[in-house]
Amino acid sequence: MSKLVQGYEVVIGFETHAQLSTKSKIFSRASVAFGAEPNTQACAVDIALPGTLPVMNIGAVERAIEFGLAINAHIAERSIFARKNYFYPDLPKGYQISQFEIPVVQGGEVSFFLEVGKETVRKTVRLERAHLEEDAGKSLHEDSSLGASIGDGRGQSGIDLNRAGTPLLEIVTQPDMRSSEEAVAYAKELHKIVTWIGICDGNMQEGSFRCDANVSVRKPGGELGTRREIKNLNSFKFMQQAIDYEVRWQIDQIEDGHAIQQATVLFDPDSGETRAMRTKEDAADYRYFPDPDLPPLVIGRDWVERVKGEMAELPRVMAERFVKDYALPEYDATQLTQSKAVAAYFEATAKACGQAKLASNWIMGEVSRRLNASEMAIEQAPVSAAQLAALIGRISDNTISNNAARQVFEGLWNKEGPSGSEGDVDALIEAKGLKQMNDTGELEKIIDDVLAANPKNVEEFKAGNAKALNGLVGPIMKASKGKANPGQVNALLMKKLG
Repeated sequence: MSKLVQGYEVVIGFETHAQLSTKSKIFSRASVAFGAEPNTQACAVDIALPGTLPVMNIGAVERAIEFGLAINAHIAERSIFARKNYFYPDLPKGYQISQFEIPVVQGGEVSFFLEVGKETVRKTVRLERAHLEEDAGKSLHEDSSLGASIGDGRGQSGIDLNRAGTPLLEIVTQPDMRSSEEAVAYAKELHKIVTWIGICDGNMQEGSFRCDANVSVRKPGGELGTRREIKNLNSFKFMQQAIDYEVRWQIDQIEDGHAIQQATVLFDPDSGETRAMRTKEDAADYRYFPDPDLPPLVIGRDWVERVKGEMAELPRVMAERFVKDYALPEYDATQLTQSKAVAAYFEATAKACGQAKLASNWIMGEVSRRLNASEMAIEQAPVSAAQLAALIGRISDNTISNNAARQVFEGLWNKEGPSGSEGDVDALIEAKGLKQMNDTGELEKIIDDVLAANPKNVEEFKAGNAKALNGLVGPIMKASKGKANPGQVNALLMKKLG
């Protein structure tokens, strides 16, 4: 599925750095807690002082194994660490310990749904690799906290090495995405996976989940164009804006006769533009060589099986179970497994009411709409799964209509109801007078009165004008003050009209 922009095909690949949820760094026991004073969490190992040696954090390895299992990848039985050599002020060692030739996670894929016009299509992005590495430090400029601590802060920079040595899993895709919409959908799905299995907290503002987008354009069917890498995209909104701008910029450059130069660029949310930071390095520029201080990482099958046995049910597995056990469409099942909390809310509701599809419709519809409007997580929803199940039960047994159910839901959300019974669905139905009319005799009398008062509609319907029935249903519902069961009304009308 390709999206052409001004006659060009967009090609996007992603590199994502997920900070692993260990308490200590990848090769030392220093803390990775966020928000500490600058340079208070960098030990001698993190900055490679003479005589220090790195020691592998087993927790980081297990989190890499979990990710590999979650995306159906190959877990390498033997992988090696290398020194990636480059100079930057926040890299005191002069190299970064990473993996190059043999990564710990190889292959795999991430699938997600995408809205294309009026269709919902399934898209799969292939992963090339996911490898373990350490993070660098952080440069703080001008009026930052560290800059202020070393002077008046103006025109100065400082280095905070707290982040140096923090464990990262770098996840690299094939260039399989063809639009900014696909790229954002992929990033959201990847974010869901790493947070679901608990290997990363996914906090984009704190830098726990950082995305780099490699963007190029080409004529359809042509060779891959020269890519530019947009670094450190820390929100899904900015991600889409940055890619869209970069695509337009590259096309304009090509149309004006300029060649695209491989580069690393940054996105400025204020201007909505990308700007070049430096020319992009290739692997050869880093002079990778095996780190002599670290032996190969060996992962036996028994270790993989143990980790697999301890993992919670994966979202894709849960989605498959929802399709099988609750007869849900694949799209519904995928949407309901966007987070563990939403999945648990659905399953509790479905089990309590026995109406899985209705539960799905309400959660993806009214519940989600209100949560989004209130910027709340489902754990904060004023309507519990038990209350929603009770409400769905009253729709199913024809106690209330769908319209009345929305009024009851409104009351539950706003904690309305008789004193002491704010969460009682039946009490709220009684208090609002929303019970459907189930007395057939009373309803038949209303129908007879409406038929007698609207002979023209009756004649037109009997003459073959099906739309004339609407002119009868409306007055009946009005006469019943909205309490008549629409299905029952239609059935009785058809019976009386032959």
